[in-house]
Amino acid sequence: MPLDRFILILVIVITGAGVTVWLGATLRDVVEMPGAGWLPFVPAALVGYVIWRVISQRLSNRKDDRYDRTEK
Repeated sequence: MPLDRFILILVIVITGAGVTVWLGATLRDVVEMPGAGWLPFVPAALVGYVIWRVISQRLSNRKDDRYDRTEK
């Protein structure tokens, strides 16, 4: 995965997380749900999961190993 695509995905995910938190906060103010303090952790967990998946895919993909062609 090229670096520019990775950065684009991160920007989209972080923007989506921000919108999710903003909508959740707006909804919480309207509905007054008790115990909504965990709401910001959902987008953060999603961002962490995406980062973990990208890193694990880059470490385990033998076909896309750019260091395999280096001189030894």
